[in-house]
Amino acid sequence: MPDPAADAPRPDEVEAGLWRALGRVRDPEILRPITDLGMVTEASVDADGRAIVQLSLTIAACPAARRIEADTLAAAASAPGVTEARVDVGVMSPEERQAFIERVRGGRAKRTSQFGALTRVIAVTSGKGGVGKSSITANLAAAIAARGLSVGLIDADVFGFSIPALMGLSSDGRTEQPTRVDELILPPVSHGVKVISIGMFLGDADPRSTAVSWRGPMLHRTVEQFLSDVWFGDVDVLLLDLPPGTGDIAISVGQLLPQAEVLVVTTPQEAAADVAVRSALVARQTGQRVIGVVENMAGLPQPDGTVLELFGSGGGRLVSERLSDEEHGEIPLLGSVPLSASFRAHGDAGTPAVLAEPEDPASLALIELASRLITGGPSRVGTPLPLSPG
Repeated sequence: MPDPAADAPRPDEVEAGLWRALGRVRDPEILRPITDLGMVTEASVDADGRAIVQLSLTIAACPAARRIEADTLAAAASAPGVTEARVDVGVMSPEERQAFIERVRGGRAKRTSQFGALTRVIAVTSGKGGVGKSSITANLAAAIAARGLSVGLIDADVFGFSIPALMGLSSDGRTEQPTRVDELILPPVSHGVKVISIGMFLGDADPRSTAVSWRGPMLHRTVEQFLSDVWFGDVDVLLLDLPPGTGDIAISVGQLLPQAEVLVVTTPQEAAADVAVRSALVARQTGQRVIGVVENMAGLPQPDGTVLELFGSGGGRLVSERLSDEEHGEIPLLGSVPLSASFRAHGDAGTPAVLAEPEDPASLALIELASRLITGGPSRVGTPLPLSPG
């Protein structure tokens, strides 16, 4: 009779398989394996296949604790040869947290810029409010992330922050907050996008009935902290939703991110086009490059195939023409996004329409715009780099 024990994996093989399974569990905020981050301090399997995993969370009130614990338990139980799994959860010591922070930063100092030459930084601006700039930005972020790129999104519209709601991070008067590990701030992840907003720092206040009233120096400091204290890691694309107009934050972004490219959002209305041009001119004054124009609310498609132009027509083309000259070259109209009730409804629900209803005309226009952004221009995002063996 064959001996079943002879075919059973050795304890060391089972333990090695357990570690491989745990290595497939990613921290939902940092998007890196928990084993690489030092969150698994011990993992062992006894002779009967019972696995015990010691999981150390960064802080006791870690917002992602339940998810990490559940994913860890599922991974341990799935390892070949494991008959039973248990996860013991603890909290890191100050020394372990410091080591965790250093692993996350990859040895980079606190005030070192995270956004190197391979990060495409795109600031989305408009001359006036109400043109759908935030909806455009949120859907672009989701569409780019859906292409497999790592994306960060900063809601720099401090007074009119709406990105958390559009990305499904705010509901019933509560907004998901980032995880703080000592001086490190880890942004929540939604739809594959790392998101930060001033609306996440209002404590238990209802963002629907809370106003931020700050002056210039405080606004500059906020943007500076978003760029330095919030850890996005190595993102391929960083999008910023700027406040409308030509105020302090637009100038601060120009100073702090001089490599940023600027995307101008307008509506077909000529009055909106006039002020959209001014926001682009401010960007140029700070040394940034305007890469194109997006026309939102370009018309409402009718069942008979005609388009009802509720806000007129030609505003996007007008902005494109007025920003194009010999010095700066042609500034293209990169896309026209039609009006869509479905697109609006998905925004209210916190699910970007480009993901929830990709065949909607507005979604199709933004998916095409996302494709043009990541494959055009000087950025290397989405382009394989030539490598030679060292």
